[in-house]
Amino acid sequence: MQNSFVLAIGEALIDAVSTEFVDNLSYARQLEIKPGGSPANFCRFLHQLGTPAQLVAAIGEDGFSKIIMDDMQAKGIDTKYIQVMKEHATTLIVVGKSKGTPDFSAYRDADMQIAEVDDQLINDCSIIHSTAFAMSKLPARETILTAMHKAKGLGKKISIDWNYAENIWGKPNNADIVFRQITELLPLLKFSLDDASRFTGRDLDAKAAIEWLSQFNTDVTCLTCGADGVWFRMQNMNWDHVPAPPVEVRDSTGAGDSFWAGFIHAYLKNASINECINNAISTASKRLQGQL
Repeated sequence: MQNSFVLAIGEALIDAVSTEFVDNLSYARQLEIKPGGSPANFCRFLHQLGTPAQLVAAIGEDGFSKIIMDDMQAKGIDTKYIQVMKEHATTLIVVGKSKGTPDFSAYRDADMQIAEVDDQLINDCSIIHSTAFAMSKLPARETILTAMHKAKGLGKKISIDWNYAENIWGKPNNADIVFRQITELLPLLKFSLDDASRFTGRDLDAKAAIEWLSQFNTDVTCLTCGADGVWFRMQNMNWDHVPAPPVEVRDSTGAGDSFWAGFIHAYLKNASINECINNAISTASKRLQGQL
């Protein structure tokens, strides 16, 4: 695959992260303001790895949006396609600093308003990527699905991080319908074990999650299991496993985004699936230790 850019469509927002490790947000007393959002983090990590990435996102016209834009510009990320919504506030996520899956509360507005994506971006990218978070609300969902179908028709790869949380989708929850629409596009799919448990409503171990994921036809499926490593498979092939190296976790925020950035970085270089997984694990390990 040629080494052109990755197009990520989805949330750019503010993470207000507790300064201390907390089991849930009721224990949080001080918050640190950081630019965040899974697709935005994903683009930052790709940029650090040397893979070009373009982000399409929607933010408000406020102080928080200035933090996001200043951070992207400082890190050399193109902000041309960041849509500024004057009538909406920049989305804020309050996150509990954690060594595992963090507790969070979402205060959403502008991120849901992503407008039409420039056709030239879709024509020129190699991979188009989004998240369950970004696709949980309209009109952003229709914008992203439209872009993905255009990209698929042009022979592009579809990538999805199904970072599912029930409270993000609200009522009615049509996440299952949206997910099945995406799997029809034969995506590169990233799931965490926590995502799988939340999405199915069952407390799954890796074996049960693999059994459930096996029903979906994807190009590649990666099931990340934290300290227990990664299970993965290519289309119609057997599952394989790579263990995770022991690391001293300083902060797990963005670890999944760094994992997927490491995977896609190697994938675009035509690396083998095992090389992609190893690079993903290495990149996530650096992030967990605060090196990215």
